[in-house]
Amino acid sequence: MAAALETLQTLLQTLAEINELPLNRESLESLIYWRDVKKSGIVFGAGLIILVAISCFSVISVFAYLSLLALFGTIAFRIYRSVTQAVQKTNDGHPFKEYLELDLTLSQEKVQNFVGVAVAHVNGFTAELRRLFLVEDLIDSIKFGVILWVFTYIGAWFNGMTLVILAFVSLFTLPKVYENNKQSIDTYLDLVRSKLTEITDKIKVAIPIGNKKPVGAAAESDKDK
Repeated sequence: MAAALETLQTLLQTLAEINELPLNRESLESLIYWRDVKKSGIVFGAGLIILVAISCFSVISVFAYLSLLALFGTIAFRIYRSVTQAVQKTNDGHPFKEYLELDLTLSQEKVQNFVGVAVAHVNGFTAELRRLFLVEDLIDSIKFGVILWVFTYIGAWFNGMTLVILAFVSLFTLPKVYENNKQSIDTYLDLVRSKLTEITDKIKVAIPIGNKKPVGAAAESDKDK
């Protein structure tokens, strides 16, 4: 029981510390690069368990069972501490007093930062989709079409929740793997990038529609007219 008690206290303390983190890029990088193993482990483990549970059961069932489990744990802990205080004749007070007094409200600054980042990403995503679907650059639109074609096969192999789980696991593993093997991975990436650039240049030469005239050339063409 003492081990469970210590685990619960550690979990609550870590969740409180995570709640106090600012909603910015630095805090996200701290989690996915495992700067603090305890915080990253709790976020990764809890997130993975929830995603796997949602893939097997309904969202309502997962929420209800997890809430019941948490409630059962806090009630058992409360009773245990009350009995311990009665036996030892101590007056330590409510075991969750520290967390009951914790301010969990989102500050206006946090909300504004989050909304600002979300709006910027949505605007950029929308502009990029418009550019690709309306064929501003033929080569880029062809690349986008190839990616969509690949996704049709991925969608046939995996369902949406499986892809979400894979993306979540990758978020907490690939950045750290890249950080630990940056030099060798960069070498291979540069090789692949050079090959793709070479192939893209050949396609652009074969399909002149995708080429954009330089500004100087366009000006000379207008003068000749």
